[in-house]
Amino acid sequence: MSKKTLVIGASLKPERYSNIAINRLNRYNHEVVAFGLREGQVAGVNIDTNLMPYKNIDTVTLYLNPQRQKEYYDYIIGLHPKRIIFNPGTENPEFQNILKQENIYFEEACTLVLLSTNQY
Repeated sequence: MSKKTLVIGASLKPERYSNIAINRLNRYNHEVVAFGLREGQVAGVNIDTNLMPYKNIDTVTLYLNPQRQKEYYDYIIGLHPKRIIFNPGTENPEFQNILKQENIYFEEACTLVLLSTNQY
């Protein structure tokens, strides 16, 4: 089943994990939308540089360090995702406490590992 995923911290650089994740999510037939600092395209997915009012987001996968996440808390919560994935290096107890209060499921995991082990 396809899970519409928002990649936050998307990069045009092929060696970055966010870029690899977009490619892999695409390969596993998940609908992908992306937000990053630079406009462009990865695997046919446009990287938006403005916060878009995406609809029906199942998963938000984070590729931003905790300090950079703070300005996106309200935006992410407002999307009403079913879950948020904190990839390695993005773990954020402050945001996780807020998500608990909002009843939004989150996990500290690697999107790439979840995909490759059929746990996504």
